[in-house]
Amino acid sequence: MKKIIIAQITLALFLVLISCGNKQEKKEIMEVKQVVETPVLAKISVKGNSFITAEGTPIVFRGLDTSDPDKLEKDGHWNLEYFQEMKNWGATITRFPVHPKAWRERGKEAYLKLIDDGLKWATEVGIYVIMDWHSIGNLRENKYFMPMYETTIEETEDFWRTMAVRYKDNTTLAFFELFNEPTTYNGTLGTCTWDEWKVLMEKLIAVIRENGCETIPLVAGFNWGYDLSPLKDNPIVAEGIGYVSHPYPQKRDKPWESKWTNDWGFAAEKYPLILSEMGFCGPDDEGAHIPVISDESYGDAITKYADECGISYTVWVFDPNWSPMLFNDWDFTPSRQGVYFKNALQAYHKK
Repeated sequence: MKKIIIAQITLALFLVLISCGNKQEKKEIMEVKQVVETPVLAKISVKGNSFITAEGTPIVFRGLDTSDPDKLEKDGHWNLEYFQEMKNWGATITRFPVHPKAWRERGKEAYLKLIDDGLKWATEVGIYVIMDWHSIGNLRENKYFMPMYETTIEETEDFWRTMAVRYKDNTTLAFFELFNEPTTYNGTLGTCTWDEWKVLMEKLIAVIRENGCETIPLVAGFNWGYDLSPLKDNPIVAEGIGYVSHPYPQKRDKPWESKWTNDWGFAAEKYPLILSEMGFCGPDDEGAHIPVISDESYGDAITKYADECGISYTVWVFDPNWSPMLFNDWDFTPSRQGVYFKNALQAYHKK
């Protein structure tokens, strides 16, 4: 009898072990399956005046700017649904504007969690990301347009060092926009020459590269990120970079095209270029302000110009509170410019 009982116990233990083994095997299979099903976006790099995929194919991005992830999380909308909606609108890229004040107040580790989540959702829906240090003013003299933009050279370097170390292997995060809108605001924010600004940007690029990160740095010009004319004589000395402009409609009077070419469009002949902020609203629309007041003729002109020159762009801003807003409520009801750019972005996928 004892032998029978021992045999039964042994058999039961054997079956339990097999069952546990099967569960573990199933768990491992599920984990492998999950990894396989997670999309990985192709690495983007620079060749000549183009952004290219890992296969060497030139790619032009068209997409949407988010509002600050900190703001979206507080509103309860920093989630997969938000990213899926950008994808539904036709975006192939988005831009995260990180305000220095929000970065400090939330705290580095907590803010990095927001970025981690955003990159995960962007990867899931298949759109690339520009990381933007969203300051406005004169970094050289630490003079800024508003308190939310206040930073220092040391903090800015630390931000990009952190981005480089943490995300150097993340191919979804394709671009680092080093400083949103440099300006001396007609001398009210001190002085800074292009030569002085160039030194600052080259130092930030060095910080990124010395940490083994090949993500593409993007450099803006003066006049609130609009004017790239200094590149004609004195471009940034660094490989694998691009440039940005923010050509809002009131930066120049109509007709725009020849002025755009002289101010920033010429750069697309030698360097890859992204218009990382653009957009419009009517004079009576909520949040209307200089330099964004215009109409659909601006949309026609800027998208045609960008397409003809192979220039990428992202439209400001995918939020119902910041202007010029692309939608009016959290049902994502398009605003006036939202109707225009939603149709424009979706049209690229029908060609």
